[in-house]
Amino acid sequence: MNSSQIKHFNYIFTGTGLASLMTIYKMVLSGKFTDKTILLLDQDLKKTNDRTWCFWEKTESVWNPVVSKKWDSALFANENFKRNLDFKPYTYNKISGLDFYNFVFEAISNQSNITFLNEKVTDINELETHVFVGTEENRYTCDYLFNSIYTKAFAESQTKYPVLQQHFTGWFVKSESEVFNPDEVTFMDFSVEQKVNTRFMYVLPASKTEALVEYTLFSEKLLAAEEYEKEIQLYLKKLGINKFEIIEKEQGSIPMTCYPFWKKNTKRVLNIGTAGGWTKASTGYTFKNSDKKSSELVKFLQNNTSALLNMKVFHKKSRFWFYDLLLLDILYRHNELGSTVFSSLFRKGNPALIFKFLDEETSLAEDLKVILKCPKLPFIKALFRVALK
Repeated sequence: MNSSQIKHFNYIFTGTGLASLMTIYKMVLSGKFTDKTILLLDQDLKKTNDRTWCFWEKTESVWNPVVSKKWDSALFANENFKRNLDFKPYTYNKISGLDFYNFVFEAISNQSNITFLNEKVTDINELETHVFVGTEENRYTCDYLFNSIYTKAFAESQTKYPVLQQHFTGWFVKSESEVFNPDEVTFMDFSVEQKVNTRFMYVLPASKTEALVEYTLFSEKLLAAEEYEKEIQLYLKKLGINKFEIIEKEQGSIPMTCYPFWKKNTKRVLNIGTAGGWTKASTGYTFKNSDKKSSELVKFLQNNTSALLNMKVFHKKSRFWFYDLLLLDILYRHNELGSTVFSSLFRKGNPALIFKFLDEETSLAEDLKVILKCPKLPFIKALFRVALK
């Protein structure tokens, strides 16, 4: 293809994961981008149910049409205690990946200015007046690029910022016996053997006989596939489930780090999603953070004309980034302390206030109410270590 055949777009999204699709959907909703040509590039057609997202909210969001289940209470447990958490005024919501993809792609299918191409991106090169994007099949240019293709090496080749993984395997199971409580999520159950790590079970019940049962770790290294599955089997047995059918499986690994991905942003290229540090570093939760960031991004684009756009100035660091850094420092050095930290937080803490804190919406006074529930010595030591870096 010669240069005269290279097609130009106002915006290109490389990768169509959660952050890209949220941003695109909100651009469509706004009605302010109909004069902009937009290209979405991804090697994945987004036709499979490859993940489950959960998030909490006080009021219904634009994603409510694809929420398949809501809960307003949960169980938190470790080897010593159990506590039923009342989430009100929040609800805990579940969205299946395929439902989300179908919802967004249906919304953009009638937009003549938006094109989706099933192509693998191989090259991104920023020039003075535009950005060049190469795929295995074609070449394109754009005024501004939004990249959500995560480059593992950026975070993992440095030592200043700890990098953990939220890694998990989940089974959607159907049991012969009625053992699940469809009105209550098992938010974190640390009663499983910790093995010098932060390990817990997570259960999203759909009915008395059906649930997503997930074995999750916050740790540096992944396990062999059979170890996750062995632990799920042990947990199901502990619940009294002897006969069950596996309807579906899912697995994943989400980086948990305060590495400043935004420093990779340039005038014309903005990293978004996990690639831009949009994942909540201390928990691995992605949906709510991406929802907020995508709204901020659409507003940012609307408030700046193309001539004034500078993607470098989009990101703003907050004190919550520092809180996350302290927790990750503790879990990186002493991964076995995860159960202690989260148990101290949820044993007597106000669940609604904890959710508000994790949403980064609390005041300083409210921050202290949450932080003071945590064990003091590990955080004091982490504070000195981080301050000396």
